[in-house]
Amino acid sequence: MNKNWSNLNKEFQIHLKKENFGQGIAYLLELRKTLFDFVCEMKANLTLSAFSHQPFPNHKGYENKTIAYSLYHIFRIEDIVANILINGKEKDLFLEKDYQKRLNSPLITTGNELVKEEIRFFSEKLNIDALYEYITDVYENSNNLIQSLSFENLKQSFSKNDKERIQKAKVVSPNENARWLIDYWGNKDVKGLLKMPFSRHWIMHIEACERIRRGIKKS
Repeated sequence: MNKNWSNLNKEFQIHLKKENFGQGIAYLLELRKTLFDFVCEMKANLTLSAFSHQPFPNHKGYENKTIAYSLYHIFRIEDIVANILINGKEKDLFLEKDYQKRLNSPLITTGNELVKEEIRFFSEKLNIDALYEYITDVYENSNNLIQSLSFENLKQSFSKNDKERIQKAKVVSPNENARWLIDYWGNKDVKGLLKMPFSRHWIMHIEACERIRRGIKKS
């Protein structure tokens, strides 16, 4: 794991206590900004075709995907969790702002159901400029949510109705590779969600993006 990202994630979790809550949130926001800056740097330095390149389709790690898919997946999940689960909305930003059409995406789901060449085919269809508009929108929306939280909000848990709201929105595929997500998120409290997917999930997939980028350069 990138040492700086790992240290920021560690400090965020250490300080996420009542007496240090504000500092913990500050570390989380710093981690997210550092990772988001890295994501933006990729757009500035990669060709459009690189975003759908899949140099390691048979690897077992997250580097078996593409950069476009990885970014879509990170922010699609965060959008669902922030807006439909935590904020209790019927629709998230993707649905409210018609990002499916803007991205030219065949999916409204998280993409967990896709495997191997399906990931590449999906990635090739995406409008990368629109994808970056979407991830910026989600990033800013989530940061606003994070900054609005009090220490007491961390204990917020979720009900069967909350899980059913996600199912009703059809933003998680019923495929066995995806359907577990609803229980995974819904069984956490807000504190658990800040750890996953609002921080560590980013690190996992963005580190994989860097491995993909190195693989593209070698090829």
